[in-house]
This record gives sequence, C-alpha cells and structure tokens, in this order.
Amino acid sequence: MKKGNPFGTHRVIEPKGVLPQPAIKIDNNMEIYDNEILINVQTLNVDSASFTQISDQAGGDVEKIKEIMKGIVAERGKHQNPVTGSGGMLIGTIEQIGTALEGKTDLKVGDKIATLVSLSLTPLVIEEILDVRKEIDQVDIKGKAILFESGIYAKLPSDIPENLALSVLDVAGAPAQTVKLVKEGDTVLVLGAAGKSGILCLYEAKKLVGPTGKVICMAHRESSLDKVRALGLADVYIAGDATNAIEVYEKVMEVTDGKLCDLVISCVSRPNCEMSAILATKDDGTVYYFSMATSFTKAALGAEGVGKDVNMIIGNGYTKGHADTALQIMRESKALSDLYTKLYA
Repeated sequence: MKKGNPFGTHRVIEPKGVLPQPAIKIDNNMEIYDNEILINVQTLNVDSASFTQISDQAGGDVEKIKEIMKGIVAERGKHQNPVTGSGGMLIGTIEQIGTALEGKTDLKVGDKIATLVSLSLTPLVIEEILDVRKEIDQVDIKGKAILFESGIYAKLPSDIPENLALSVLDVAGAPAQTVKLVKEGDTVLVLGAAGKSGILCLYEAKKLVGPTGKVICMAHRESSLDKVRALGLADVYIAGDATNAIEVYEKVMEVTDGKLCDLVISCVSRPNCEMSAILATKDDGTVYYFSMATSFTKAALGAEGVGKDVNMIIGNGYTKGHADTALQIMRESKALSDLYTKLYA
C-alpha cells in the first residue's frame, strides 16, 4: 500500500498545498493508502444548511436532488456543497483497514460506524442513490468512502436505532458546546430552537442555567414551538423571523427586561441570521454560530457596525466527548428520544 499523510493531503488534486476540506477537488479513487479506512456507505446525513440549499435549487424534486448530489461528488470527489461549503456525515461498514493502522485503531472489518468528520473532506463515490428522505436530510446510497488517519468516528451504539443515532451524531457538536458555554444563572437564547440541533441545545441549557437562569426558545412558527413547549425545554417561547434582526432584538428586549442575553446559540439553517444573534446578545456576551449557513464576514463586520463587543464562536462540529453527550440525551430523555425517532428516524 502507498504511504499516506495523516491529514489526507495526499488526496488533494486542486489546489495543491491545502488540506482536503478547503480543496476544490480531491482524489476519490477507492484504492486505499496505508493509513486509510475504506467504508461501505449506507446512508449520508447531509447537513441542514446544505440539504436546504440543494432542495431549494431542485425545487423539492427528488430526482433533481439526486442529480445535484451526484454532480457535486463527480466534480469534487467529495460531497461539499459549492454554495454553503458544508457537507454532513455518513454511516457505513468497515470494509478494509490500511496496514499502517494495524494495532492503532479499535476498529475491525465489519464494524458499523458513523463518521464524525464532514463529508466536505471525505473522499466519496456514489454508485447509486437508493432513497432520499427530504424531511430528515438523509440519503441512502450504494457507494464507498475513505476515512483518513486523523478522522474521528463513533461506533454505532447497540441500544439506539441507527437512523436515530446518525441524526443525533450529525449535530453532536451543538449540545456538547452548549455544555461548555452555559453557566448557572445565564440567560440563553436559542435561534432555530425547534430544529434538530436547537432542541438538543435547549435540553442542555435548561439543565445548566439553574433556577436563576432563563432559557428562551425562538422558532419561526407557533406550530414548531408547540412541540418544544410540550417538552418543557425553555422558560420563554417566541415565534419570529430570525432574518429580521430588529424584530428579534425587540422581542428579546421585552422578555429580558432590556438586559438581553449572556449567550445566543444560532442553529438556523438559512442565511442572513447573523445580526439577530448579535443584537440579542449583551455586551461581553457570547454568540455561538452552530449553523453552517452563517457568513462569518457578515457576523464580524455586522457586530462592528452596530458597536457590539461580543465574543463570537465558530460552530466547530467537534469537541471532546461530543458523541457521548448527544447520545446520552437520547438515553436520559424518553420524550426527546420518542420525538427524534418520530421526526428523524
């Protein structure tokens, strides 16, 4: 076997000198290098911002969605949406392990895993798209993928259904980062709070703010709020348009008695929601942008433009223990497990 770089740079075709994620095109030949793992892919979980954009571009037509996805992989060697720049993750079965990884990994041929690195850097071949589940951003395929030596993964748990585990692991970074950011007594706003990542953030925030804190749930529609309200995951529920920064600001000012929020978590899967999060945050507070629809240029220059001194965190999908944190929520809360099974599995 040929010797590979731990970060997968040996797969980069264009431009040379960059890592696989920012590369425009990578080599998706499925003959593995000595430090790679070959996966027989079962399902792609496309990230929400990417799938929303693809679905909009296709006018919701399933065959056009398939065509767009196959076109992206054919052009780039990976599933990296050229508009959003984001990817998603996958589940599959280990087919082959490179010789350099023998004794260095707990994986064996036949293990079923979820990759916890983005499809935007994962060499991928789609032979056939078998099914598109638009309502949960999942696509069943016949195909192969490569996991680099530096790539992180989770073995699928035996006590949680596969599609449920995939859906939760896809957004595992959000609740885990929430645990790191929320302090007792904080006022926390979650934008896009009725979505897959938003609900998990609410759950962790509500546990951590304590009796003196406040969790604010904001979603676009009252019908979306109802499913969250039934779970008791927040103290305040607001319906509003996250692209309308002034509307969000005024509503948050009202429910916080003009004090605004210590922490705002943005899980909205559509663009132009940067300023809503910034305006809702008090000076010296923190904005955590989990959504890959975020323009960090708009966020940085927008905060400057309104004179807001806030800490802004890029939504890194990885933090230590994030897979365990997300899966544990499904074990702790039967209500959330039932809801996620209904919505996403």
